[in-house]
Amino acid sequence: MQTGATDDQGVLEPPIGGEVVLSVPSPESLERQGDDVQRVIRQAGTGTAPLVIVVEAAEVLRQEDLEPVVAAASRASRPVILRIIRPSETA
Repeated sequence: MQTGATDDQGVLEPPIGGEVVLSVPSPESLERQGDDVQRVIRQAGTGTAPLVIVVEAAEVLRQEDLEPVVAAASRASRPVILRIIRPSETA
């Protein structure tokens, strides 16, 4: 895991490279949309740019939320990046 550069509000700056293949609002969406995660990575085709899955906001990453991404990435021909944009808003 690597931490990327953020702006003055703590929002992750855009990556230099990569192809965004899926964007979800929260890490829980990754588990609920596990079939979509598998499909977009499988259908991404060949290329050299990493595949990027964007999570708009997350405070905690649970193993069960990440399992679909890890499973799909293990079969991918290209690197897969899971990008968390910002921490969740806490009340």
